Amino acid sequence: MAFEARPTFPVVNPATGETVTTVEGHTPEEVDAILNRATAAQRVWRTVPVEQRSAKLLEVARVLREGKDEYALLITQEMGKPISEARSEIEKCALTAEYYAQHTPKFLAPEYIDSNAEESGVVFEPLGTVLAIMPWNYPFWQFFRFALPALAAGNATVLKHAANVPQSALAVEQILKKSGIADDLFASLLIQSSEVADLIADERIAAVTLTGSTEVGALVASQAGHALKKQVLELGGSDPFIVLADANIEQAAETAVKARFTNNGQSCVNAKRFIVHQDIADQFVDAFAAKVEALAIGDPTDDNTQIGPMARGNLRQELDAQVQATIAAGATVRTGGYAIQGPGFYYAPTVLDHVTPGQVAFDEETFGPVAAVIRVSSTQEAIELANQTEFGLAASVWSTDTDAARNVASQIDAGAVFINGMVASDPRLPFGGIKRSGYGRELGSYGIREFTNMKTLWVGPAN
Repeated sequence: MAFEARPTFPVVNPATGETVTTVEGHTPEEVDAILNRATAAQRVWRTVPVEQRSAKLLEVARVLREGKDEYALLITQEMGKPISEARSEIEKCALTAEYYAQHTPKFLAPEYIDSNAEESGVVFEPLGTVLAIMPWNYPFWQFFRFALPALAAGNATVLKHAANVPQSALAVEQILKKSGIADDLFASLLIQSSEVADLIADERIAAVTLTGSTEVGALVASQAGHALKKQVLELGGSDPFIVLADANIEQAAETAVKARFTNNGQSCVNAKRFIVHQDIADQFVDAFAAKVEALAIGDPTDDNTQIGPMARGNLRQELDAQVQATIAAGATVRTGGYAIQGPGFYYAPTVLDHVTPGQVAFDEETFGPVAAVIRVSSTQEAIELANQTEFGLAASVWSTDTDAARNVASQIDAGAVFINGMVASDPRLPFGGIKRSGYGRELGSYGIREFTNMKTLWVGPAN
């Protein structure tokens, strides 16, 4: 491997903008040794009965909950998530561990098919060592939602985490070690992004999963495709939040705040474009903006804080440029619309009204605390504008007529549609997108099978 010498990763507290520590990365020799150990460990791990593999996840859940406060504080100090949300992230990881501990044997049980053979069907076998390339916005959840089912299925995995959350990368490694998952089945690789291509090409890597931007996803897909390796890509999104004329306005507005501003607005599955029927648009925007203005902005380690800083200064600059371009093109600011002065990377929670196609906040993904309201004259126009995007991750539809909402949902190009509810990932349901939001699925029974060889087994008579 043509890796560089030992890299270093500074940790910047986004609430203050100060560098609090620096974490040393791995040398080429260390990466090589890690891959060798993972390969050897996976050969043994795949032979362990699935019931025993999945039972190990109960200990993962215990370790997560035991260290919940410690891990939550680490998340908040590295990427700025409000501490209450960080605790919820850890709990969600623990619940997912328990879910797969219970259901993996059923999900991976052989499926028998009637044929002219003595026996025929499909068995699900692990692929090998899977490379996970993960983002900073949910530094525990994004990893564990992939790794828990992948490990239970008999794979090993190595993690290339985002450069600004190296301590989280090391923490998830320690959690799995404390949990008694077989030695060497998992390791975090603290390497530069420029070194990922060589890692993907390495014969010891069997498959790749990425959660990240569409641009990075296209690059990784090209590299993995060149090596003929399986990929699962969960990429960007510009999710529509469609409010029809008969919607419960108060319920929709209340949920809209959480749907857009959870995680400081930094999630691929946050609602971003609020497509509202003109008959109720004034009422919805009034209620929505009032609730946004009431959000508590402050120190993310304070339990009362609802909006913390953005993760990095350059991300705030990019978001503000998108906001100002949208305003210049004719959108109106209902609240916010500026970077907050002072220490850290804070941006005022923002509602832009009268956004139209062709404006930046409609056409591009806005990854931060900014909501774009688009007014429409009909349900059909709402559907057309919802689909007028390169993304297809998820959507929500709000109406008191659930049959009408189902009809709208059937016409939305997305991997998931929620009716009268906020889009969220759930270990029981598959999660992923279409179009430039990626392909493949995580979670549920479909997610655990992504990194298995679905092998046909046909048995004829012995004589």
